[in-house]
Amino acid sequence: MKTIGLIGGMSWESTQSYYRQLNEQIRDQLGGLHSAKLVLYSVDFAEIEPLQQQGDWAAAAKILSQAATAVEAAGADFVLLCTNTMHKVAPEIEQAISIPLLHIVDATAAALKADGIRTVGLLGTRFTMEQAFYRERLEALGIDVIVPNQEQRQTIHDSIFQELCLGVTKTESKAAFLETIHDLSEKGAEAIILGCTEIGLLVTSDDTAIPLYDTTKIHVSAATTLALT
Repeated sequence: MKTIGLIGGMSWESTQSYYRQLNEQIRDQLGGLHSAKLVLYSVDFAEIEPLQQQGDWAAAAKILSQAATAVEAAGADFVLLCTNTMHKVAPEIEQAISIPLLHIVDATAAALKADGIRTVGLLGTRFTMEQAFYRERLEALGIDVIVPNQEQRQTIHDSIFQELCLGVTKTESKAAFLETIHDLSEKGAEAIILGCTEIGLLVTSDDTAIPLYDTTKIHVSAATTLALT
């Protein structure tokens, strides 16, 4: 079994989902008392979030690149960045290490294409929904992307940072997410990417008939496969 390197803390609420799901999937695959071999470097999100808001991605990339080199030095065979938004600096992280980075967009696109999905609605932080790094990588892999309108994007972004990252789930926020999901479906989305690792804490496939692709679950599944091959 390979050793999985995790860069987490963005937020720790979703990082604990990575840890739990990785161990569950390894147990399910191997049985008995098996669990995942992993190294976790959890950053202080209070240092990262202001850099996101300021657009200082170079400073954020430096912090995460240092985390990645520490994870590699600790014996990881490959790295998972336990966040969607910070894949904006994935190229800088990849340059800092000699082990592979398992990219969350690549894993998600592979899952979508395997199911024959070609047009998706994308939910996430404003950075993920509005900037090119996520959408263009999906499009390059053959997936067309629809994003919510400006008001919906702001509502989703605020819910992520002011509620979900703090472990808070609100009924009214869930209703707003589900309304947005319905609107994206009406605009032609065949499925919805939950493109922030916290969204799965609020909305699940039980809440809507529209297929939801939880990037945390997809990323974990891809990592489990890689760890066992």
